[in-house]
Amino acid sequence: MNARPIDSVERRIIRLPAVLALGSNLGDREATILGALDDLRVTDGIEVVAVSRLYETTAVRPTGVDADAPAYLNAVALIRTSLHPEELLGVVNQIEHEHGRVRTERWGDRTLDVDIVSFASVVRNTERLTLPHPRAAERDFVLVPWLEVDPDAVLPGRGRVDELVRGVQQTTLRPYVGESR
Repeated sequence: MNARPIDSVERRIIRLPAVLALGSNLGDREATILGALDDLRVTDGIEVVAVSRLYETTAVRPTGVDADAPAYLNAVALIRTSLHPEELLGVVNQIEHEHGRVRTERWGDRTLDVDIVSFASVVRNTERLTLPHPRAAERDFVLVPWLEVDPDAVLPGRGRVDELVRGVQQTTLRPYVGESR
């Protein structure tokens, strides 16, 4: 029988699942989202498991759809992470900053937005972070790409994503086919 030496320590890293929503409506939207995904892939403690295709949607403001604003590209990434939720928030905020994100108005135009939609089954509401994302259940630009990469997805506290997407009232979501160059 081969026993491990007593001074041997096996360290297990626990990686929990999380869902990230990425969006951009300024600059080279596609390159920005793809660059942010690359940044996530090289971040210690994050493994990108799956990424949806890109979807395009009209901008949404607190007052409703804004057809005059630049359209958004959106995607969802499934990750596994050994980071705590607040650490993950710090990472995605840094990635947003590196891609030119400036926070001047709520729901304003932006080069990059990365939201933590869900983090394992954590439910949390602090000054900096609310989990799951408080408006994810209302956003087809989150729900549809999420279903693409996880057909059995569940939004903690809200239910199955396939059922939630049926309840979205207004939509401008369409698959993105790329710029005509």
